[in-house]
Amino acid sequence: MTESPARHAPDVRVGSATDGLTPFSTAKRSLGAGLSEWFALAAVAIAAVAADQLTKHLVSSKLALDDEAKVVGPLSIHHVQNAGFAFGLFSSATAVVIVLTGLAVGWMLIFFARSGARHPVLPIALGLVIGGSLSNLVDRVRLGHVTDFLDLKWWPAFNLADSFIVVGVAILLAALVAADHPRARSRS
Repeated sequence: MTESPARHAPDVRVGSATDGLTPFSTAKRSLGAGLSEWFALAAVAIAAVAADQLTKHLVSSKLALDDEAKVVGPLSIHHVQNAGFAFGLFSSATAVVIVLTGLAVGWMLIFFARSGARHPVLPIALGLVIGGSLSNLVDRVRLGHVTDFLDLKWWPAFNLADSFIVVGVAILLAALVAADHPRARSRS
């Protein structure tokens, strides 16, 4: 005796293929930066450039080169110039520093275009890094050096752009660590 096709229950699987493992359908969201992410990145970068350029202008116009004004404790405003990267590295290779900085900013913009919506802190963190990098790049192209003025005595002098770059990188690292934290992974 054979069963009639009408009495056989259909094989219904919700959310997977017939093998039970392959996803039946997936929702894809773009990780590329949208208009709001680009706007946030631009706003942070422009604010960083403006703040850094303003403070460098104030220091250059109020203090002669190598002059210093005490602020509090070890902190002083000390007008110095740096033709290289951090700590004066490659100070005799300004053209190389300009090219490397331009390449780094270009790479960050490409990364952001592809991954700007991946994490909500990316526009802020990369905006700080790009803004700081662009502000120092503008000085290197325009003046051949960068004005540094924040002096802690136990660390080489630096400027706001350098601080923005460090803070932006710290935010990126904190976001990576938080995303990799076991509690964060268990929620997803």
